[in-house]
Amino acid sequence: MDQPADFRLEEKEHGLVATLSGDWTAVDMGAANERLQSAVKGKTGVDIDLSSVGRCDTSGAWSVIRASEQAHQPARIIAPPSVSRLIDLVREALAAEPTPKVRARSFHSLFDRLGRGVVNLGIDVFDTLVFNGHLLVAVGRAFRAPGKIRWAAVFSLAERAGLDAMPIVAVTTFFIGAVVGLLGANMLSKFGAQVFAVELVGFSVLREFNILITALLLAGRSASSFAAELGSMKMNQEIDAMQVLGVDPFDALVFPRFLALFLTIPLLTFIATLAGLGGGLVVTWTVLGVPPVTFFQRLVDNVGPSHFWVGMSKAPVMAVVIAGIGCRQGLEVGGDVESLGRRVTSAVVQAIFAAILIDAVFALIYMELNI
Repeated sequence: MDQPADFRLEEKEHGLVATLSGDWTAVDMGAANERLQSAVKGKTGVDIDLSSVGRCDTSGAWSVIRASEQAHQPARIIAPPSVSRLIDLVREALAAEPTPKVRARSFHSLFDRLGRGVVNLGIDVFDTLVFNGHLLVAVGRAFRAPGKIRWAAVFSLAERAGLDAMPIVAVTTFFIGAVVGLLGANMLSKFGAQVFAVELVGFSVLREFNILITALLLAGRSASSFAAELGSMKMNQEIDAMQVLGVDPFDALVFPRFLALFLTIPLLTFIATLAGLGGGLVVTWTVLGVPPVTFFQRLVDNVGPSHFWVGMSKAPVMAVVIAGIGCRQGLEVGGDVESLGRRVTSAVVQAIFAAILIDAVFALIYMELNI
């Protein structure tokens, strides 16, 4: 049963003692806290005894602390261990720094954020150069001693990051080729040149869509996987343990992923090429009535193998960039899950942006070379 808070003052040999009784809670305290503060205000040698208190919550603890501070000298608080721990907790909360107020955004904060962004960009560029240098050293060590390459890890990663992606790459590029063929047939039929839809499919698939679609799918699939795997190991301090044992994480973790993607992306690009041409073939055959023999004959006569090699030449560069971005973001993960999610997202976004940018740069270079 609830007991209202109360106290009594007694004169003892060592001074004044305030003996508290009842329940010192927010519900049952009433005005007892104010009367206690008035009773001990300005007194010397005051003790506050909580041994007879029934229940005490943070409100009661705060009232006792306030009353002890009203004395001429801070009163000595005598309490059971459970109440004493509660009083210490409230005292620490009172001594903590207040929560800073959120300042309104101003014109100055805009330049502050802009400056911090520039600084962070410079730091990110520097860290990227450090990562690339370390990776080049790992590649040099692998060429110097091929027997030390972890081939089991390379083939396992090649299967997971590359070969397992063949169905999605083939299906996606098949529909891309079909859409290009359908659009070409509809648009070119207005000019009576619908047969040139074959060349349109050949140029677009062989030069651009095969490698671009493959790179974008691997950017979302493999780059995120690499970042999540290395990030989880970083969070669990497994990478730190490897360094303590004298194992370079670049030799054991980064280089196998780099080599696996470097070996598999040309194969995926070739499969994407066949699937894209197959999609275009199906559309031109069913819509325009172009038989497969005529389709491939026009590809050989009017498109040629040079465009195929133009698309394939981008594959190694895409592999290096996607694997590098995924591994670097994974190694930058901090010790919390939020950092892991942020780095995985950054890996996907940066890999997609880099793939599109590299494809555009190659297009400009080959246009200047007239290839």
